[in-house]
Amino acid sequence: MPQLPAPDYPADVRARLEADAGEIIARYPDSRSALLPMLHLVQSEEGHVTPTGLRFCAEMLDLTTAEVTAVATFYTMYRRKPSGDYQVGVCTNTLCAVMGGDAIFEALQEHLGVGNDETTEDGKVTLEHIECNAACDFAPVVMVNWEFFDNQTPESARKLVDDLRAGREVLPTRGAPLCTFKETARILAGFPDERPGAVEASGSAGEASLAGLKLAKGEKAGPKVVSPRGGGGPASAGQPVTETGEAPQPHPSSHDAPRKTAASDPDNPAGPVAKEGK
Repeated sequence: MPQLPAPDYPADVRARLEADAGEIIARYPDSRSALLPMLHLVQSEEGHVTPTGLRFCAEMLDLTTAEVTAVATFYTMYRRKPSGDYQVGVCTNTLCAVMGGDAIFEALQEHLGVGNDETTEDGKVTLEHIECNAACDFAPVVMVNWEFFDNQTPESARKLVDDLRAGREVLPTRGAPLCTFKETARILAGFPDERPGAVEASGSAGEASLAGLKLAKGEKAGPKVVSPRGGGGPASAGQPVTETGEAPQPHPSSHDAPRKTAASDPDNPAGPVAKEGK
């Protein structure tokens, strides 16, 4: 049975998208190079890349729908089915996983009642595994529409998605203010980011990420306090203190403190294995 052609956008939507597409295409010497931002553009219209969006891109760039589809299906940033206003991605690459990313993902699956790449019934949240987002200093990391939520726990992640679904204000750990997935897609298409404070916050990094840069510039690094996550208060025996005798502020990545036992096998020490005869 032959496949029916994809429907076109309504005339007013088509005219608006054509104007935006013309602006995108004009940035490139070869129109084909505009395909990636064009896919973000059509995604910003419906929240995912639809057959109509694929057809629009093909027509505007003089490509076949097969060529456009090949690109849209290659990159995971392009959604191929309806998804939520907020893409909640849990990093489960190695470091985030061992720091608790797997536990966070499992907790959110149970809490939201969805699996990987599935959306809650209210259409608010889509949960997914994500690859490393270069924020290992703050593992485990959760991303919402590509904004950072650092040093998460199952408890904080559950509160995060509850606030998103309830429409309460949610502030990323750093970076630009949060916006919807459609708004994010339009920004990724290359149009101005009109969120208040977004320009000032763009490219922001936390203190843990900047520590190496400061050392490279010859700046003196403060003493590092290694303590379990959530720890604080006065310095204990053996911990460094400042010149005033007070405990320095905990290092942002201090939750990776050495443990006397392996978390997965508390009955056995995690230290070096003793050699025979010693």
